[in-house]
Amino acid sequence: MSGNSFGTIFRITTFGESHGEALGLVIDGCPSGFALDLDAIQKEMDRRRPGGTKHGTSRNESDIIHVLSGLYEGRTTGSPIAMVLFNENQNSKDYGKLKDVFRPGHADFTYEKKWGIRDPRGGGRSSGRETSARVAAGAVAKQILSSRGVRIDAGVRAIGGIAAEGTDFVPPFSPPLFTVSSENDDRMLRMIEETRAEGDSLGGIVECRIRGLQAGIGEPCFDKLDALLAHAMLSIGAVKGIEFGLGFRAADVKGSVDNDQMDETGFLSNNAGGILGGISTGEEIVFRIAVKPTPSISREQRTVDRDNRPVELRIEGRHDPLIVVRILPVVEAMAALVVLDSMLVDEAERSLR
Repeated sequence: MSGNSFGTIFRITTFGESHGEALGLVIDGCPSGFALDLDAIQKEMDRRRPGGTKHGTSRNESDIIHVLSGLYEGRTTGSPIAMVLFNENQNSKDYGKLKDVFRPGHADFTYEKKWGIRDPRGGGRSSGRETSARVAAGAVAKQILSSRGVRIDAGVRAIGGIAAEGTDFVPPFSPPLFTVSSENDDRMLRMIEETRAEGDSLGGIVECRIRGLQAGIGEPCFDKLDALLAHAMLSIGAVKGIEFGLGFRAADVKGSVDNDQMDETGFLSNNAGGILGGISTGEEIVFRIAVKPTPSISREQRTVDRDNRPVELRIEGRHDPLIVVRILPVVEAMAALVVLDSMLVDEAERSLR
């Protein structure tokens, strides 16, 4: 299986499955001499971990991160940083009936067709639990970026078609939903509980903003900064769409409206979302992603088994009625990996000029 590594200079490789012994990662290319705050990494893990919210899955993992290499007296050495977290609360028997059945909305069918074998326990490598390793790597990147004046925040913009009102984006956002504006939180919470009772699930929209990144970061062709961010976001299993700045609304306005005009003080608007020609403008980078409903639901669904025989399936086990809230640290982590790697690539290019 290829495609388990991401990045050019600050490069990560992740490993592990949802119901395996452990999940982990290796970071290569981390600058040396950086004082790494392990407690800050654990806080990021706690934001994503199963069981961290009453509105999510009942699976409860501590997700304690263990650093195996790459640190000496709390500072990075420049050698590979290896980290691991152990699965402690998996319940694999919940998946015994799914060994030969393809779950709707999951990667069961495609994994089977590609490799001829799959791990049915929670989806194996295709499980959302795989993102725990990404969050650990992103937590390292976020610390380095913070030391360089770059901040990344993600908040919930909508759940189940109910939007968080207002255009303000002032983190930190408040639990339990971490919406960018909390006026409609009560409506959202009612919908979540009603949907859970129905055995169904919800999706939503997440907005992410990157502040403090100087102009000139990114490449003009295949490795555009927005292209790399899109790659990173769409590599998260539940993400089905992305837009930057004005996004899809740009198709409905004229160029005179969409163009970000300038005067001696800088840009007069930010419809481009902080990126032009694949390169940062120095303005806030703004993008939004569409997160699909959790595919594991307890309502009866139609599917087929490995012999293509019809099956009426009702999925049992512990599942989130929505994953929009738990995906926030994953979005921030993947954005941090892209931004830090792009900055390091830019520094390497400048050193050769």
